[in-house]
Amino acid sequence: MHQRLEVAAGLIFRHGRLLIAQRRANDHLGGTWEFPGGKRETGENFEDCLVRELMEELGVSVKVGELVEVVEHDYPEKKVHLRFYLCRLVEGEPQPLGCSALAWVTADELSQYEFPPADARLLEKLRNHPAWWFGD
Repeated sequence: MHQRLEVAAGLIFRHGRLLIAQRRANDHLGGTWEFPGGKRETGENFEDCLVRELMEELGVSVKVGELVEVVEHDYPEKKVHLRFYLCRLVEGEPQPLGCSALAWVTADELSQYEFPPADARLLEKLRNHPAWWFGD
């Protein structure tokens, strides 16, 4: 039986750009890019998880908005349940505290970064939802 991880991730847009984070080299899928967030702890809802993780990983406080995608993905060593939420920065400027690097990218630049296979459907959705990019 595979380990099942429940993860909340945030889509943070600013001025037509989306914040992405690079996984640390020694992490699972190290070196790939992802949407910042992290594992849900027992008894924690996904929104609270995301607020906590973004404070720990980026040093920012956010307001969690709409749930835009739910993904179940099987990797050889684990199964992940991912929930992606639109988030708005409330306070702080993102810093790479829990990741290797951060980047603010446009929709056209997304294809220049390598993401985990689990993010493929969301990446496609992002390319087709210009309103998310310029909603701020």
